[in-house]
Amino acid sequence: MERYTEAVHARMLDILRQGRDLTLATIRPDGYPQATTVSYVHEDLTLYAGIGLDSQKAHNIQHNHKVSATINLDYTDWNQIRGLSLGGKADFVRNAAEIDHISRALLGKFPQARTFVQGMPALRAQGLLFLRITPTVISLLDYSQGFGHTELYAVWPEPGQPALMETLAP
Repeated sequence: MERYTEAVHARMLDILRQGRDLTLATIRPDGYPQATTVSYVHEDLTLYAGIGLDSQKAHNIQHNHKVSATINLDYTDWNQIRGLSLGGKADFVRNAAEIDHISRALLGKFPQARTFVQGMPALRAQGLLFLRITPTVISLLDYSQGFGHTELYAVWPEPGQPALMETLAP
């Protein structure tokens, strides 16, 4: 398996910059997974999304903070498939300054959201929660390097896992 490098980090950030939506998989209280699409912004490898306060996603995360997500870039040929698949944890952002920062970033990336929050400087709408998704592992997909090419990396370690940004052992 390849060693984590700045070039790998740059490839991950390029996908995050180009992507618009992610598929977020949460775990329902009955143990079944639930996958939904949400728009996101990011700071480095940390992802942020707005979700409904009373949504199934919010209830699932309250029950179990473990999540998985995928981000896929548009392609016209299978040899152009690039994306990320990740596992990590989601938590609710509670700090007012961080909420304002995230909402401004979302409005910057998705200006059409202003139609939902007219007269408000940020996405501080009632009934909206902000998620912080912190990956612990990321699989980088890049089919330009061969059909099915993936590289798996540890990102933010849990106790007993490799240090920050170390490649997982095969």
